[in-house]
Amino acid sequence: MPPSSPVVPSRLRRGVLTGSALLVLLGGLPGCDVLSATGQAGGPPTGVLDDAAAEEAIATAPPDSALAALGEVPVRGRAPRTGYEREEFGDGWVDTDRNGCDTRNDVLARDLTGEEFRPGSDCVVVSGTLEDPYSGRTIEFRRGEDTSDDVQIDHVVALSDAWQKGAQRWDADRRTAFANDPLNLLAVDGPLNMQKGDGDAATWLPPNTAYRCAYVARQVAVKSGYGLWVTRAERNAAATVLAGCPDEPLPGASPDVGARTAPAPAGTVYADCDAVRAAGAAPIRRGEPGWSDTFDGDGDGVGCE
Repeated sequence: MPPSSPVVPSRLRRGVLTGSALLVLLGGLPGCDVLSATGQAGGPPTGVLDDAAAEEAIATAPPDSALAALGEVPVRGRAPRTGYEREEFGDGWVDTDRNGCDTRNDVLARDLTGEEFRPGSDCVVVSGTLEDPYSGRTIEFRRGEDTSDDVQIDHVVALSDAWQKGAQRWDADRRTAFANDPLNLLAVDGPLNMQKGDGDAATWLPPNTAYRCAYVARQVAVKSGYGLWVTRAERNAAATVLAGCPDEPLPGASPDVGARTAPAPAGTVYADCDAVRAAGAAPIRRGEPGWSDTFDGDGDGVGCE
């Protein structure tokens, strides 16, 4: 929670907040550099708008912006964390899109550059370069017992936060889909992900101020898309960030993460894995048209990886 709310002139409390007055209230800073961390790498925001100023910022936001969409997200209190376990959102990373790769590897392949895969596989990412959005640093990823956690996959809306704001009412399939939705996932600096924990916009923002607008906009997109709610403090913190970048768009679904060609028609025969790949059918699963046990060298039911 922020230590205090700014003193707002009485005319602003009555909801009369012009664009220039809003800039004064925000410190006159352009872009997304509105909130500051609390002397740490990341942390709760300071200088947060009060209720009236946040409502006015939302009311005057451009249509189709993340700030306007924030106004459609319900504001409620946080429900108890009782009953939350990671397993309530599925058994770790799963292959929800049935492309032969778990979601962690799909996101690593999306977010890293120069990625390399395990020999004989176009799925398991073993190395690559991350331009980390949370810190602004360049991180070299190497898969290994002592190095894999240098880059972690963050749930932008944390699973525990979602549980306390509506997800505990979902069925298991919806929670699993949420936990593996690419829109809610980013490859990021591991220690910063651990620091964030289950924080929302009221308690944690990335130390890289240039990324805060996109980060908060993504949280709004996820919460509005899944029918989750925000607390009042969270709404005000999010509004403060987005008021500094009122044209920030609401992001949509991540493009083609893990996308693959639809299975071939029944009766299809492939001579070898080269033919499977040429048809856009790799990786191929046991039971799909064209399957042959000769494609599955490791016996895991997925061939031509």
